[in-house]
Amino acid sequence: MNELNPQMRNLYSMPQQPNPDELFRQLVCQTCRYPRKSLERRKGLNKLIQAIIKSDRLWRENTPYYEDALQQTWLYLCRNLCEADTAKEKYNPERSRVTTWLDRYLRRRLQDFEISEWERNKIEISLPIADSENQNDPIDNLPAPSDIPNMLDVIRDWAETDSDGELRNIHIKGRSELTCQLLILRRLPPETDWKSLSEEFNCSISTLANFYQRQCLPRLRRFGESQGYL
Repeated sequence: MNELNPQMRNLYSMPQQPNPDELFRQLVCQTCRYPRKSLERRKGLNKLIQAIIKSDRLWRENTPYYEDALQQTWLYLCRNLCEADTAKEKYNPERSRVTTWLDRYLRRRLQDFEISEWERNKIEISLPIADSENQNDPIDNLPAPSDIPNMLDVIRDWAETDSDGELRNIHIKGRSELTCQLLILRRLPPETDWKSLSEEFNCSISTLANFYQRQCLPRLRRFGESQGYL
């Protein structure tokens, strides 16, 4: 048998690089051996973050708030990888890959940003600003016709009436009281914040916000479009 040339020998003798998941497991294990707030812990976290970025395995999307959500995700990683500081439990490598764990959190933050963005852009009811040249036009001082309903009143009446029962029948799994009807009405101005709703109904903010984004917003948008508001 012909002897391998030196170049081929070097190729076969090169150490095999661990696959990304194995590399992540090694970095997680090494990082969590060091005490909290130690320089070694910080270095380990930085190595892990850089390895995840290099792998390009995290969820990506082209939205203006993606980078903000990503920064929140890295902070979540640093606080809950080895100890549970802000989460119910720390990362468990036996349950999922670290990238899967982070993906779930990142998507939830993106949904939160999307909901906040939509709510900031809700149509506000306001009187038009009069043209300075027509400020004294008596027509501008006439009250609006009494038969033109306020948009928010129309939306509230639609949600409260729920003529086909759809809003009352769609609810969070296992929580029949947390319906589309209830959340839409509670989020209409002056809206109840998510933290207050979470405490009132003993339900996590992420569960409430996810349900609102998936089930309530599409129906609210469809109604708004049908009325010419959107």
